[in-house]
Amino acid sequence: MTAQPRRGWAVWTEEIPAQTLLDMPPDLSKKVVNFLGALALEVGGAIDRDRRPPGDPMDDLGARYSLQIGGEPIVFEYVVLPELREIRVPVLVWFR
Repeated sequence: MTAQPRRGWAVWTEEIPAQTLLDMPPDLSKKVVNFLGALALEVGGAIDRDRRPPGDPMDDLGARYSLQIGGEPIVFEYVVLPELREIRVPVLVWFR
């Protein structure tokens, strides 16, 4: 039996951040969604190599981080869930 390849990493937003994305102008929303998708891959690569993911740590467990999207009025927090190979976004702030 051959080993199955490891699946990639995904990003999931909670209800309020998802609504914030829907309230944004379409071009900004698309940019943020693309950023979050790329971040999931970057976080996954860091975790898979036992490295710290990007952002500012918000706990001592290495599970929650905050990050600002450069050049955009967006700050968010994400949680790393390695067992699910997923990052979750519980907080996303858009400074209008």
